[in-house]
Amino acid sequence: MVEDREDVRKAAERVADIESRIQRACRRAGRDRSEVTLIAVSKRQPVARIEAAAAAGLTVFGESQVQEAVAKSAELPADIDWQLIGHLQSNKTAAAARLFSTIHSLDRAKIVARIEREAEKLGRSVTGFLQVNLGNEDSKHGFSQQGFVETIAPWARLAHVRIIGLMAIPPNEADPARTRHWFRALRALRDEVKEHPAWRGRPFGALSMGMSQDFEIAIEEGATHIRVGTSLFGTRAV
Repeated sequence: MVEDREDVRKAAERVADIESRIQRACRRAGRDRSEVTLIAVSKRQPVARIEAAAAAGLTVFGESQVQEAVAKSAELPADIDWQLIGHLQSNKTAAAARLFSTIHSLDRAKIVARIEREAEKLGRSVTGFLQVNLGNEDSKHGFSQQGFVETIAPWARLAHVRIIGLMAIPPNEADPARTRHWFRALRALRDEVKEHPAWRGRPFGALSMGMSQDFEIAIEEGATHIRVGTSLFGTRAV
């Protein structure tokens, strides 16, 4: 139970503000609000803040590090939907497959194979997004767009990793509006994948894109999952 009522009040106000902005963006794009999943990015946030956000109605939380998420999950309600949004190390795949319902950062073939193997051992299914390095930045993980469609074709029918779409963290732009063309690029790549025979008839088409500074633009460009942290929680703990 959240002890600090002021924390709950502040969390509720922030959630209401983000929700209002999501709804307005959906209206501008002619989309239904139900098409967009809000992921509360709780990495490096204390348990009390996450608990307050959950009390304010949030159910989906995104973490970047497996160990941190495992520790937090032991202290928080069991019905929280934990999703991994950060780079996944090979030696953490077993724990990741056990805790997370969804992994947004499947960024290399080895990780896809390992999550498939670990999920099979657990007898469960994990939802996945393939991370694309749109700007070919050395500082970021993800698949290159070159040869991407053919590379991922064999994964359309994995038994335990249900790949539903693409994720990207676009290059930093001083003006958030300049991220629009990156979101369009990811959407175009998504559409190209959907046309490949391997993916026809499969539940593929989701787009995990957009963060605190640009999630409204991402929604206008087709985002189905947005990852919002600072705008919901404030400055992260060190």
